[in-house]
Amino acid sequence: MRPEKEPNGQSRSFIEEARRAQIIAAAIGTIAEVGYPNASLARIARTAGISKGVISYHFAGKDELMDQVVTNVYTEITESVVPGVLEQASAADMLRAHVRGVAEYALANPERMTTLKQIFTHARKADGSPRYGAAESDALYESLEGLYRGGQESGELRDFDVRVMAVTQQSAIDTMFAYWDAHPGHDLMAHARELGELLVRATRADQPPLPPPSPE
Repeated sequence: MRPEKEPNGQSRSFIEEARRAQIIAAAIGTIAEVGYPNASLARIARTAGISKGVISYHFAGKDELMDQVVTNVYTEITESVVPGVLEQASAADMLRAHVRGVAEYALANPERMTTLKQIFTHARKADGSPRYGAAESDALYESLEGLYRGGQESGELRDFDVRVMAVTQQSAIDTMFAYWDAHPGHDLMAHARELGELLVRATRADQPPLPPPSPE
């Protein structure tokens, strides 16, 4: 059993959280440098300057460590983007600020974005399916749904299925980053501004109604 306090009297939780943060930072750096397939726990431990056993003490395995890396990076993105969104006075400006904010985070944190891409591309479940797929994106969709519902309730946004629009927006953001990754010289902020305008024009309430779809 691990002691409740270390010999110096500090609480175990503080020390463990600091060690976990060190391991997560090492995992991000290692994956960004050598790629997910080559980022073994032993290699991550070398980056952190600790033994592999220390990682095993804090995380059940690579999957649990990767889950925490993803959670931490998305928490950082949320903490970076949400304040700028909440400063806006209209739903349209909130949409613009959201897309612009995630692009600004990506430009400021390329190592973290590379790590996410590597994990999403290579991490697999026991059955071989992607570990992080559409089913794991519900939290992202739900946050965007709240933004859209608020705009609909205020009358600024037209009536539409908020889940469909949330999925569309997140997919467009993911594609924006994929294109930027494939074309490093691409102007990411210009892309984000254009995407924000497209979302505003697609959702604002002053759009003329579309004709109903033709029956098949």
